[in-house]
Amino acid sequence: MLLAELFPYADIIYNVLMALYVITVLTVIVVVISENRNPVKSIAWVLVLVLLPVVGLVIYLIFGRSLRGMRLISRSHLRELRRMNDFPASVAPQMDLSEDSRQLISLTDKLVGPHLFVGNGIDVFTTGRDKFEALKRDIRAAHDYIHVQYFIIEDDSTGRELIDLLIDKARKGVKVRVLYDYVGSFYLRSSLLKRMRAAGIEIHPFLKLTLAQFAFRVNWRNHRKIVVIDGKVGYVGGMNIADRYVVGDRKWSAWRDTHLRITGEAVAAMQYSFAIDWDFTTRDLLTSPTMHYAEPPVSPDYMVQMMSSGPTNRWNNISFVFLKAITLAKRCVYIQTPYFLPSDALLKALQSAALAGIDVRVMIPRQSDSAMLRLATGSYIKECLLSGIKIYHYEPTIMHAKVIIVDDEFVTAGSTNFDFRSFEHNFEFNALIYSREFNHKMKAVFEADMEQCNRLLLSKWKKRPILQKALESVVRLISPIL
Repeated sequence: MLLAELFPYADIIYNVLMALYVITVLTVIVVVISENRNPVKSIAWVLVLVLLPVVGLVIYLIFGRSLRGMRLISRSHLRELRRMNDFPASVAPQMDLSEDSRQLISLTDKLVGPHLFVGNGIDVFTTGRDKFEALKRDIRAAHDYIHVQYFIIEDDSTGRELIDLLIDKARKGVKVRVLYDYVGSFYLRSSLLKRMRAAGIEIHPFLKLTLAQFAFRVNWRNHRKIVVIDGKVGYVGGMNIADRYVVGDRKWSAWRDTHLRITGEAVAAMQYSFAIDWDFTTRDLLTSPTMHYAEPPVSPDYMVQMMSSGPTNRWNNISFVFLKAITLAKRCVYIQTPYFLPSDALLKALQSAALAGIDVRVMIPRQSDSAMLRLATGSYIKECLLSGIKIYHYEPTIMHAKVIIVDDEFVTAGSTNFDFRSFEHNFEFNALIYSREFNHKMKAVFEADMEQCNRLLLSKWKKRPILQKALESVVRLISPIL
């Protein structure tokens, strides 16, 4: 009665708000159904929206929306970039490649556009110290421009040393552009950013979050790690800019990761990806003459395609390539990943390969930098072991490499974890390399890492604590958004 006296229109306002909420939820349900997603996912989201009033709608706005088909840059800017980057068409039928490699090249052509770079040099780094020493040398040698894109740039000794180098080059007239992920580099100090901008560095966050934009942006992160220097040298891989890759952190010694230094024509595709992200973030199209490339072949044995993937693509690009490579395998599939949360299709592909007698090995860290992801990964291990997949725990430190080796000719390395987030929600970038020589080199690296591993046996895995099993099963339910 008192409420009615104080607010004579309270009932009307309540009914109007309830009606608006119901209409909103019904509209979202219609959108979910009309997107023709996986039926299990669609039903799950409908249940969340119906059974969790208000909270369910918030959860959907943050984690449930699809960005498929959304354009990052305008059609006119994309046409201009493509005109500037007239990549060499794939000539796989003319190359000394297996039929399996030709199929993978054809698939990649369909997903991201036809290209195959024949002349390239590739250096492999498995320690942060070696990678950052090489990167610093290349930065010091830069004449025209330096483009840097990382998920994480830490304000630590490694980060500050690299930033000081970039500031020095910018003051000497080299054009320096930096993209960082707003969430991944959330603790990057504003004073450090101001110092970089004062030196002439153009630095911008990817998908910056504000209170009004939080629900619509927080789930879409740019996980790419790309550096392009003068159009001649490119870096791609799994290492962020942080001490943990060089000297370790409070819990672990230096993290084990894989990064590639690429020279030759394939660098153009790395610049192309950076330019698209730069245009999306700044609305500034990179069209200066320094964006062109005319580097001669370095090693004709290293044939390379570059694969970008993200939530705005029509297809799950990298997931498709992984799936195709696994299903084509005839002898072996070796995987290194910090998190193993495969989609149902990828899990079945690995299981069917192992059951068919193919040597399938998955290397993951014994401990993880995320307790929830470690539990989610654990929920998949039993069904992998039952099918004959060999699981190895890397013991010395965090295994953060993202590498897949298939048979004798194919290798992919980059920023993509073997998990739902990388496949569906993150912007990722991988190099796809077709070379028997490079494949042999990466197998040697994998086998050396195996000496630091313990193989999991089904009999022992079954004996883990009941509480751990229960937690793994619960966490697996939310693994698609982890």
